[in-house]
Amino acid sequence: MPWNVEGIVAGFTEDCVVRFGDLAEFRGRAELEKFFRARAARQKGYRLRKTLMALSGDTLANSWTGEWQDSETGASMSGHGVEVWVLRGGKIAVWEAAFNFKPVGKTSAMGIV
Repeated sequence: MPWNVEGIVAGFTEDCVVRFGDLAEFRGRAELEKFFRARAARQKGYRLRKTLMALSGDTLANSWTGEWQDSETGASMSGHGVEVWVLRGGKIAVWEAAFNFKPVGKTSAMGIV
């Protein structure tokens, strides 16, 4: 999937709050755009699949898997994550995500397969 950073960012509120993985919390579309551009630069050939897990009122939860080639190391990578979106006016106002990734075929950071 090609990265459409402008389109993705447009799906968030101007004052969005992002808590993604082990990154420090950040806010607003300008910071969000920097985040997505950095990921797009690093994740060559990113392929993403999401599965809706729950929907209640303005809160949506999903899980996802992804594969890509790391543009710095050339390693084939895979990842899995879960995220919760809190919506306001049809856009994401709060994005909380946990994301784990590793080189394909390598042992996890937990030291087990």
